[in-house]
Amino acid sequence: MRRLVIALAALIGVMGGAASAVAEWQPSGPIKLAIAFAAGGGADTISRQIADELQKRKGWEIIPQQITGGGGAKLAAALKDEPNDGTTIGMVVTETYGYNMVANPKAGFSQADMTPITTVAAFQMGVVAKSDKGWKTFADVVAAGKSGEKLRFGTMSPKLADLAFLIGEANGIDFNIIEVKGGKAVMNGVNAGDMDLGFMAGIQRKGVASGDLVNLASAMSMPLKQTPDAPLMADIGVKFNADGYFLFVGPAGMDSEARKAISEAIAEIVKDESTKAGGIIKKAFGGHAVISGPELDQLLVIEAASAESLMMAVQ
Repeated sequence: MRRLVIALAALIGVMGGAASAVAEWQPSGPIKLAIAFAAGGGADTISRQIADELQKRKGWEIIPQQITGGGGAKLAAALKDEPNDGTTIGMVVTETYGYNMVANPKAGFSQADMTPITTVAAFQMGVVAKSDKGWKTFADVVAAGKSGEKLRFGTMSPKLADLAFLIGEANGIDFNIIEVKGGKAVMNGVNAGDMDLGFMAGIQRKGVASGDLVNLASAMSMPLKQTPDAPLMADIGVKFNADGYFLFVGPAGMDSEARKAISEAIAEIVKDESTKAGGIIKKAFGGHAVISGPELDQLLVIEAASAESLMMAVQ
């Protein structure tokens, strides 16, 4: 029995030492945080708030910088040549390594060039219109389109443009699809009357709450948290959806201790609603959506396969 107790104590000591080693991971220098979103937008704000909180909690020096373009493609291409010791990470969306990668094979990157670290929030992608259009349901949009009204549909990515086309095809409407940069530009277009409806990924929450905007449908496979009664994509005749997440990544072959330490530190921040990042994620997206490890690896494989199917559907 005494031998067993000693062996257990030794094992616990080894395990404790291993956990301490992970907890004690420190970067060899400042961490460069590449952000694939325009400065001042919601995703950029969340990225910088996470960076500020990492510095406060961990003492890591974080240097944010914008690398925008191609729905994250420019960032992904640049990231693959960076050191994989945890001193360079990036903030993109899962669509970067799904539709945007599949649709542009000459962009110079693939999933093999990166290490997924963690997601932080899921899109709350809705099909949104201004309330003064008088539409209360998606059926009202269909009625307007079939009556001959020319409808302008705002999108912010090629994937969403494909989905807008499929929505129109399924409902007998020939939308004039307008692609702009970012959900804020779609919302501004809808509010200004330059678009009749459009995709928005959470930025519409305040407008919907005030009654100025209306979620006509969820563009996802699940109900919107703010308006759960809005129909899903499947309900309006489209088998594809705009599910997606905000995603932190590193270069391929990233040091495992660095990956684990950064992943856990970011997750702690976004789960804490008292932090600025956790608070804004709660307001805009209804709360955090943290996925990491093998589950995240599998999610990205599915994202790429789904993108190929979507592209075939619109050919």
